[in-house]
Amino acid sequence: MTTGLAFGILAVYFLMLIIVAHYTSKGADTNTFFTANKQSPWWLVAFGMIGTSISGVTFISVPGDVGKVSLSYYQIILGNLVGYFVIATVLLPLYYRLNLISIYTYLDKRLGKMSYKTGSSFFLLARTLGSAARLFLAVQVLQLAIFDAWNIPFWISALVTIALIWVYTYRGGVKTIIVTDTLQTFFLLTALVLTIFLIANKLDLGVGGLISTIQESKYSKMFFFDDFSYKHHFSKDFIAGIFIAIVMTGLDQDLMQKNLTCKNIGEAQKNMFWFCCTFAVTTLLFVCLGALLYIYADKIGFPIPERTDLLYPKLALGGEFGVLAAVTFLLGITAATYASSDSALTALTTAFCIDFMHIEKYEEKQRNNIKHYTHIGFSALFFIIILIFNAISSQSIISTVFNIAGYTYGPLLGLFSFGLFTKMPIKDKLVPYVCVAAPILTYVIDVNSKEWLNGYQFGFEKLLVNGAITFIGLLIIKTK
Repeated sequence: MTTGLAFGILAVYFLMLIIVAHYTSKGADTNTFFTANKQSPWWLVAFGMIGTSISGVTFISVPGDVGKVSLSYYQIILGNLVGYFVIATVLLPLYYRLNLISIYTYLDKRLGKMSYKTGSSFFLLARTLGSAARLFLAVQVLQLAIFDAWNIPFWISALVTIALIWVYTYRGGVKTIIVTDTLQTFFLLTALVLTIFLIANKLDLGVGGLISTIQESKYSKMFFFDDFSYKHHFSKDFIAGIFIAIVMTGLDQDLMQKNLTCKNIGEAQKNMFWFCCTFAVTTLLFVCLGALLYIYADKIGFPIPERTDLLYPKLALGGEFGVLAAVTFLLGITAATYASSDSALTALTTAFCIDFMHIEKYEEKQRNNIKHYTHIGFSALFFIIILIFNAISSQSIISTVFNIAGYTYGPLLGLFSFGLFTKMPIKDKLVPYVCVAAPILTYVIDVNSKEWLNGYQFGFEKLLVNGAITFIGLLIIKTK
C-alpha cells in the first residue's frame, strides 16, 4: 500500500468522524457532554463498548504476544466474564441508585472527602497512563504506514493523532463517543474477520483446516495447569481476569460513563450481558489470529520483530496479504485505538471536572470553559506520555497496560471493596497515605517474590495484592 493511499484512507475516515461529531453535538451542553442526557439505546452502547474495551492493545499486542505465551491470554478473558457479571449485578445497581455522574462520588458518600479525592486521583493516573500506552500503538502504526516515508518525526505523528481525537470529541463528549465508537467497532471487527480470511486463503485452508492448523501448532496451548509458580498459571490469570474486569471496567469512569447514559438500570444490565457474549467471541478470534500470524510467518520465513507488537502491522502493511488487507488493517487499528482513547479523554475530562473542579456549582458558560480547558489539558498530557513511552518502552504494550493497572487500580479495588463489604468508618485524612503505600509495598513484594516465596512469580494478580494491602491499611485506620 502506497503512502498516498494510506493518507487518503485516513483522511476520509476522520472526515467521517468529524461529520458524525457535528451532527451528534448539535444543541449539546455540559450535561450532554457528561451523560448524553441518559438517552442512549442499550444496544448501541453494547456494540460500541467492544471497540472501547478491545482498543489497539488487543488488536496488535494480543496477537503479537501469542509467540511468547501461546493462547494463554484467553484465561484472563474467561475471568473477565465473571467480573462483568459482578459489575452488572452489584456495581451498576449501586451507581444507578445513587444517580452518579462520576462513580467516585460514591466514595465521598461512604468513606469521606479524602477517600473520594484519592479514588478519583488514582483513576486519573491509571487511565491517563493506560490510554496513552494504547494510543502509542496507533501512533507507531501511522508512523510506519505514512510518516516514515515522508521523513516526519514521531512527535509530529503523536501531535496529529491527539489533535484529531480532540477535534471530534470536544463538543459532544460522551454522546458523540457512543456513536463514533459504534462506527469504529464495525471497522475493527471487519478488519479482524477479513485478515483471518485472507491468511486462510494464503495457507489454502478452510474453516476446519484453520482450526486444526492452530490446534496442531506450537502456539495452541491455552490453559496452563502444571507449574503453579509460572506467572500465567490458569488460576492466576483467571482470578486476575475477574478483578481486572471489575477495576478496569466497573471502577473505571470511562466504561461506566457509557453504561450510565442508558435510560435505566434494566437497559444498562442488558447492555453488559450482551457485551459479555460478543466480547468473548471477538477476543477468541484475536488470539487465534495471533497464532495464524506466527504460523504464516514461520512458513514464509518472515523475521519476527524484536517488538512483537509490530508483527501484525509489518505483515499487513508490508503487502503480504494484499492491498485489501493493508487497507482494512489500517482502518481496524485506527478504529480500535481511537475507540478506546477518545472515550478515555472524555472520561478523564468528566472525572476532573466533577470531582475536582465541582463544575455543577457554576453557570453554563463557566462550565463550558472549564470543560474546554480540561479537555485540552489532558490532550497535552497524552502527548507528553506518548513521547516518554516511545523513548523507554521495549516490552509488549499489553504487558505494560496490565502492569500499570496492577499498580494504579489496586487502591481503587481496596477502597470500593472496603466501602461495599464493611460498614466501618475510617480516619479519612489518612486514606491517601494508605493508597500511596500499597503500590509501593506491592512493587517491593513483586521484585523479591522469587527469593521470598520459593520461586513464585507474580503475573497480573499483583492487582489483588495491591488491593488487599489497601484493604488491610483501611482496616488499620478504622475508627469506632
